[in-house]
Amino acid sequence: MRPSKIVCLVRTYADHAHELGNEIPEQPMIFMKPPSALAELDDGVVWNKSLGSCHYECELSLRIDHVLKNETDPKKALQAVGAVTLGLDLTLRDIQSALKAKAQSWERAKAYDGSCILGEWVELSELPELDKIEYRLEIDGKIRQEGRTKELLFSIGELLCDISQTSTLEKGDVVMTGTPAGVGALNSNEQLKMILKGKTQDFCWKTTVR
Repeated sequence: MRPSKIVCLVRTYADHAHELGNEIPEQPMIFMKPPSALAELDDGVVWNKSLGSCHYECELSLRIDHVLKNETDPKKALQAVGAVTLGLDLTLRDIQSALKAKAQSWERAKAYDGSCILGEWVELSELPELDKIEYRLEIDGKIRQEGRTKELLFSIGELLCDISQTSTLEKGDVVMTGTPAGVGALNSNEQLKMILKGKTQDFCWKTTVR
């Protein structure tokens, strides 16, 4: 099922906020990508190089299986999550920096075609509790990012509740929960590997920078 929207959280890990020189938010910050932002793993990471650098941001991503609207109970909000994967929230960083300097919105840098790549969905029964998830991103065999949901500034349930106050989460929607520290620019022909730790096995997805 194609999502009606992809909701992305910003600065949910303190170490990532610090590495980009941003303040820690007092409440969750969100933006959205349209369905046209989705690309397949086999398509690889593609962008118009004349627009400047493209940065990787590996994030735990949630599939919403039940409508969530105006929810205030984090435990109930978690019941709307049907499956989990890892995704790449790709950012045209030079464009984003220019937009931020002008106090303009980030869509040109964050919501372009191909700016979201997701792995296959993993059932919750295969994973630890959502607040105990661990994952990492490797590029050409070297670890670049390591994420632990216990380090989120807001719990996943709190994030879902916050989103639902202003935007109804529909069945099939995707929520990207934010990225840990270690983001950086991508280079042609690099091999990316996202690794999600399960209860009994690791789940891995690979893609290539075109």
